Amino acid sequence: MEMSTEPVLRGTVVLITGGSRGLGRAMALGLALQGARLALVARPSSEIPMKETLDTIATASPKCECLALYGDVTSEEDCSRFVRQTEAHFGKVDVLINNAGLGMPEVGPMVAGGRRFDQIDPKMWRRMMDVNVNGTWLMTRAVLPAFLRSGWGRIVNLSTSYSTMGRAGFAPYGPSKAAVEMMTVICARELVGTGVTANLLLPGGPADTAMVATQDRPDRENLIRPETMAPPAVWLCSKASDGFTGMRVIAKAWDSNLPSAEAAQAASGPAQLED
Repeated sequence: MEMSTEPVLRGTVVLITGGSRGLGRAMALGLALQGARLALVARPSSEIPMKETLDTIATASPKCECLALYGDVTSEEDCSRFVRQTEAHFGKVDVLINNAGLGMPEVGPMVAGGRRFDQIDPKMWRRMMDVNVNGTWLMTRAVLPAFLRSGWGRIVNLSTSYSTMGRAGFAPYGPSKAAVEMMTVICARELVGTGVTANLLLPGGPADTAMVATQDRPDRENLIRPETMAPPAVWLCSKASDGFTGMRVIAKAWDSNLPSAEAAQAASGPAQLED
């Protein structure tokens, strides 16, 4: 990423779901260092990791304004409240990063070979689909009127590798991310010309977060570091990415030694709806 005396996101208000830990925390820190103002959403049981995240940001970027919000992304009322509270505190909202999600550790470790799709508890299947798919849709639906009023906005949805989506034993996580992928494609196409873009961001492999169970990967050295997500997230949230929409960006492939536009071109490709 290019060095600049002026933070590229100064004044930009970013709402991040799942912002208290893991990839959400890493992206929040990277955005804070570039001048963003942050509204971080987490489940009500996440007060301790949220405090750790806020303390980390305050140490690294003392001038960053952060708002902690608690609730459930599967609740239409909570999603609307997150947007209202962000607007009330900051006066606006510019970017939505849909990071909240459940992963395969919710089903169980993969070391035993995983569970066949028909052996998964229906309650777990519904819960993961509700958080990963419906939560993404509800948050996007809640924030979109504000974006359309201002004529500018960013929707960044977290995805996973195509190989993971179709991997045996990876239901319902894989199917949920496939749904998010196609939702993003449709969103990008329907919002062309509005100033609002919709893109996908993914690590490019298993990342060192709680989404990868310790039993499955006790050696964490070869996992992707969460902070790898920060440089592409900063660019996707910035005005420099105007017109860039319907794309999937692989964080592992992002080369911060390149100018950001070149790094984006090298690390991305179109999300596909057609064969």
